[in-house]
Amino acid sequence: MKFTGTKDYVASDDLRVAVNAAIALQRPLLIKGEPGTGKTVLAHEIAKAVNAPLIEWHIKSTTKAQQGLYEYDAITRLRDSQLGDERVKDVKNYIKKGKLWEAFTGTTRPVLLIDEIDKADIEFPNDLLLELDRMEFFVYETQEVVKATQRPIVIITSNNEKELPDAFLRRCFFHYIRFPDRETMTQIINVHFPDIQRNLVREAMTVFYDIRDVPGLKKKPSTSELLDWLKLLMVEDLPPEALRNKDSAKLIPPLHGALLKNEQDVHLFERLAFMARREKN
Repeated sequence: MKFTGTKDYVASDDLRVAVNAAIALQRPLLIKGEPGTGKTVLAHEIAKAVNAPLIEWHIKSTTKAQQGLYEYDAITRLRDSQLGDERVKDVKNYIKKGKLWEAFTGTTRPVLLIDEIDKADIEFPNDLLLELDRMEFFVYETQEVVKATQRPIVIITSNNEKELPDAFLRRCFFHYIRFPDRETMTQIINVHFPDIQRNLVREAMTVFYDIRDVPGLKKKPSTSELLDWLKLLMVEDLPPEALRNKDSAKLIPPLHGALLKNEQDVHLFERLAFMARREKN
């Protein structure tokens, strides 16, 4: 089972090596990188490439590790017992299987995505150490052990919002997705827009990387935002010359709402334009 990339996902050589190393070692693959660099999409493409089902567990700030294993609905069972429901005799009727349980007991080896693990409480990764290491857990209500019939391919993503515990990191194979250079970005654009004008791509990428290089930018535009911007440029049928404008009053590119996502960054470009006009006068 080897991951070589897909026609819809441009994977660098080192990323392909990391994916295949994690599969060979049967370790979770911890993927970090800027938002918008394709961390979540990678799990989808791995599942597609190895023809495996994808199980997604999207983590929120309120998510607890136990929810990934199972949840016991004691309140509903108590209510049903008061109503004389026959279902109360079997506790299994009140156990909701979590994403790890689903991944451990599937008939086909799945890809399990634990997305944005750093959004949860700092103890969340530690609470999953044993389960991800041994690929099993104990269900106290039924006194049974749920053990993986075959180890799933585990992909864990992080946006670096929190530091992950060392004990957790030791159990993972780590890869950092670097922001694409111009050559790689051109390949990504070609996948999404095979018929786009080359001149438009060249001018748009110049503007895009210039924006990312502006000091003091609160949120640098990502790959997904560049793709959105290019789509808008094509919809509006803007010529490449519209992006080449050197007028100091027009430092903010057209349709900049696809690239600049907060008012601080818009104000920054407005100040830069104002300063450029003053220097020109």
